Amino acid sequence: MQPLEKTGNILPLLHEIRHALEDLLATGQTMVIDLQAMPFAPSELVELKEILGVGEVSAELHALGKSTIQETAFSGAWWIVHFNIDEKMISQTIEICHIPAILMAQHADIQMGLQQLSSTLGGVSL
Repeated sequence: MQPLEKTGNILPLLHEIRHALEDLLATGQTMVIDLQAMPFAPSELVELKEILGVGEVSAELHALGKSTIQETAFSGAWWIVHFNIDEKMISQTIEICHIPAILMAQHADIQMGLQQLSSTLGGVSL
């Protein structure tokens, strides 16, 4: 089997990211780009990752599988990969946003945390 030839999709995708960053700044509009929905040769994804580089912020979550969140060298553009519990990649996206939604605490989780802290404080004497 011969390797897939380059598709030429890197440059248009970089322009799409640039426009999405402009929209984020101008209107607050966020965008998710599904990398698995686009045709890329394996070498192109490696090349894209090299072009976008690595920023200052990264996170790893463990909920129904691992998720990695990496800011690219271009602030506001995040490379996000989700794996299932068998460590098989199930999604790979670039999110254009201030902070990826997956990192934001959910209302129900905050309520549960508040209840746990209140319960803990109820049993603490100093």
